[in-house]
Amino acid sequence: MARRSCTLLAVVLAVGWFAPARAADEAAIGAQVYRDLVRKGVLVDASPWYAVLNQIGSKIAAVANAQYAYPFRFILVSDKNPNAFAVPGGNIYVTVPMMTFVKTKEELAGVLCHEVAHDIHHDVPQLNRKAQTTNVVAAGLAVLIGGGNNQSLNAILGAGAHLQGLHYARGVEENADTAGARICAQANYNPWGMVWLFASFSKANAGGTFEMLSDHPNDSHRISRLERLFAAEPNAFARFNRNRSSGAPIPGLASLRSQFGDAKPAAPAKRPGY
Repeated sequence: MARRSCTLLAVVLAVGWFAPARAADEAAIGAQVYRDLVRKGVLVDASPWYAVLNQIGSKIAAVANAQYAYPFRFILVSDKNPNAFAVPGGNIYVTVPMMTFVKTKEELAGVLCHEVAHDIHHDVPQLNRKAQTTNVVAAGLAVLIGGGNNQSLNAILGAGAHLQGLHYARGVEENADTAGARICAQANYNPWGMVWLFASFSKANAGGTFEMLSDHPNDSHRISRLERLFAAEPNAFARFNRNRSSGAPIPGLASLRSQFGDAKPAAPAKRPGY
């Protein structure tokens, strides 16, 4: 089922800066997206949420940086929906509502590990090359923003709701789930956090707003697939507790959620930048 999502992702898709994939340098792509998001005014410059995001992100980056040519950075963006997306060059963008939606460190780690895996797999450039031989680029934009035939959206095919319309999204997302779970385990974050978050989004009927939880494949399928992965690789996963009550609460989450859930508060912790 196709779902419309006129969010921050649509803004990024429509900025019109991307050159053909064969000439693209991932760092240059990432830098251009960053500048475009600055110009759109959606980056969160300062927030207490950075203390949480950077604490978890730094441990994941310590594992993932060796697998990618560019260092990973984790950046907050303002939007109305819980979401996250990866951009070539190592920037992982997380919306403030995602920070308020997760309940444990493991769930947030699962989001970050999944998105990091997209960059490690070079999913955006690879999907772009596939899209250049099909009509899904124009069709996907029409689904996202209600019409038009903009050929400049190619770069962010892996970055959000647009991926829902691609016939090869299932394999891309499942690969990111698998690799993300392994990255989480290597970073000593319980990969069952990914399963807990899938379950939360399904219960909240929010899966259509978050690329990682898109309905291609559906949440229950991906939960089952992760469960099979964990059983098949006991050396990597047997030490982790599947019980959600074992999750580590995010310090001060209730207070942060009540004070800053929908705002862009000023605070010393700053976003990384170019």
